Amino acid sequence: MPPRRKKSPPPRRSLPPLPKNGCWIESDSYDRHTYGRLRAESPSLRELEEGGGTLLPHFSSLLQDLFCLLFKSNTIFIREEEVLPSALFNRILLAGLKESSLYSILRELTLLDEAKAGLCTLLLGEGILALLKSEKAITRRDMLDFWDLKKQEEILEEKREEFEEAEKLGQEELSKEAKKNLEKAKERIEGQLDGAEARLRHKKAELKEDLGRLQGQAAARLQAEAIKVAKELEDAAEETERWSLTLGTGYRSPAGRKLELGKRLAGNEKLKKLVQMVGRMKFHALALRKKIFERATEEVLEVERGDAVNRLLPHELLTLHHPILRREFQRRFLDQELLQYSLRGIEEKGKGPVVVCLDGSSSMAGEKEIWSKAVTLTLLEIARRQRRPFRSICFSSEDAPLQVLEMNPRERYEVEMEKVMDLAEYFPGGGTDFKKPLEAALECLRQSRYKKGDIVFITDGECQVPPEWVEEFRKEKERFGFSLFSILIDVGPSSLGALQEFSDRITSVTQLTGEGVKDIFLRL
Repeated sequence: MPPRRKKSPPPRRSLPPLPKNGCWIESDSYDRHTYGRLRAESPSLRELEEGGGTLLPHFSSLLQDLFCLLFKSNTIFIREEEVLPSALFNRILLAGLKESSLYSILRELTLLDEAKAGLCTLLLGEGILALLKSEKAITRRDMLDFWDLKKQEEILEEKREEFEEAEKLGQEELSKEAKKNLEKAKERIEGQLDGAEARLRHKKAELKEDLGRLQGQAAARLQAEAIKVAKELEDAAEETERWSLTLGTGYRSPAGRKLELGKRLAGNEKLKKLVQMVGRMKFHALALRKKIFERATEEVLEVERGDAVNRLLPHELLTLHHPILRREFQRRFLDQELLQYSLRGIEEKGKGPVVVCLDGSSSMAGEKEIWSKAVTLTLLEIARRQRRPFRSICFSSEDAPLQVLEMNPRERYEVEMEKVMDLAEYFPGGGTDFKKPLEAALECLRQSRYKKGDIVFITDGECQVPPEWVEEFRKEKERFGFSLFSILIDVGPSSLGALQEFSDRITSVTQLTGEGVKDIFLRL
């Protein structure tokens, strides 16, 4: 009787995992880090990612691919086998954009420029999101199919992990009963795995066929959005540069903040008019003051040691004419041992804050609003150069909340661009109330550690204030030693009655130009 052959164990089934990647454009760590930093600095980009992710899976990967397509100098598509099937629609959009004639125009603006590439990604992403919401690119049924495909991928991955876990358990020492139960479980899981693979392949094939019919339509829609984005991008980039130059913040803005600024400037005619008027008014104000960097009056206090060349004693400068003493001068200069004057000036005491109360009532709409905000931002630039805190208070009716903004709270009185944009865009409308903003301005001066503050009150309206409140306000003004300048925009009916009761000086403006407020620019 021939010996019985041993049953060889069945070959172990190889289960390649699904690709983890939802991106179609190759990227390195620098590209991903750059996009991640933009995303962290831009709330609009994160909000877009969240909104698109509710309609289409891998929308965040689509935004990263758009950024790489616009930013990188060499763009390579990843093979289809290395990308999740549920990201197929992303490939159609990206290929449609790259194959269009407009792509080269966009690349000229965005290549290796983080801010412009990020802004273009944001604008294109918003256009794609609008197409998804309107169902002009793909229908709601197609979007549900993509989510179903993603669910099939998750099920397949879950079954694969269960099968691998069962394979690991089979290699351990188990009883016959346990091995028998384990084999049954493996057969059951393997059947479920085969079914999940079959459903995924079938679903993928169906979607590829459907997308083949929709490819031309989706690409054409995206190209139409890209045309609008190209126009907005060029205008927004130009306006962003002009805005940054007009309102120098004193520090270099990160790319994410430039992205946010460009997003808010794109297509906003009011802000474009404002930046043009601020530029003219700022130039006029600085020309009137005749000094770009102002210094307070100082006096000589004593003699000290240091390396300030502009304050050296005369006999120290004479040593530069002797060849040997010149070397000694250089040594003492490096050691900060040269004799120099010590100055004491008004800067040591400091100046108080500048508070601008800006009327935002309905009668200020239009050119009055643009002009008054241009005056406010020009005063902000003067305050920054004087190293003084600046607060803006926008007011309207008594029941409307105040918009109170600390415009330069940083250590070096740097202007916060986000707050400048908030000021520029905010307009409450309604009636006019003087008491509420003046009390808020007074509270600001109470909190300041410096005296000699200034309040600038800009309005075109008329409002009654109680006499007892006016008397108390005058006492507080004498106590804290601040000045109150009022600017009455008397274009139309107006009255000086209420302003005369609490203002030190009133300027009436009949033409909305910088000439009307030059007195304020000089006296501040």
